[in-house]
Amino acid sequence: MSWPVSVIIPALDEESRIAAAIDSAFAAGAAEVIVADGGSHDATTRIAAEHGARVVSGESMRSRQMNQGAAIASHDHLIFLHADTTLPANAASLVVESGAVFGGFRVRFAERSWKLRLAAAMINLRTFFTRCPWGDQAQFIRRDAFDGFREIPIMEDYELAMRMKRRGKTIVLREKVTTSGRRFLEKGLLRTAAINWRIIVRYRLGADLNELARIYRS
Repeated sequence: MSWPVSVIIPALDEESRIAAAIDSAFAAGAAEVIVADGGSHDATTRIAAEHGARVVSGESMRSRQMNQGAAIASHDHLIFLHADTTLPANAASLVVESGAVFGGFRVRFAERSWKLRLAAAMINLRTFFTRCPWGDQAQFIRRDAFDGFREIPIMEDYELAMRMKRRGKTIVLREKVTTSGRRFLEKGLLRTAAINWRIIVRYRLGADLNELARIYRS
């Protein structure tokens, strides 16, 4: 059974992961999957089309990709899913039946590591108290409440979460998305957490967003 949910996946050179993300969205009951490609040079768009997604191409800035995907979405509920993340089996029905204006899921990491289990626990604890899920937690929103991501090079997910928390019913569902822990594994748990919180603090203090994006990607 499908539900009135459009899943939007921003992607850039994700040929090894995009099929699993799309398949999980359809298996979760989404009526539509849109891959908003940022100019991939690999087989991302071909694989996406083969797995039943609508493909739209545009700029590589993730916020613009997601806005572009949302603009052509056909359904009343939107889920924004990272290309390295998969949804739980009943995600679409959970989103529709939650009655929430905005929300996300708890998270777990695909790779087996006690460090990643700790990182997931920290993320889930944070969102339990803040009710502000970030992009890797598959943010979802009612279409009639969505007025776009702020088109910035970083922190678009955080900005949307803070904005929506002020507007209406926000929820973090108990079910978990499964995402890649590659960033934590490459950079280390403590270093990654420190970088993330440094960026958040500087963002709230009004730092240059292009500089924050360079810090994140360095």
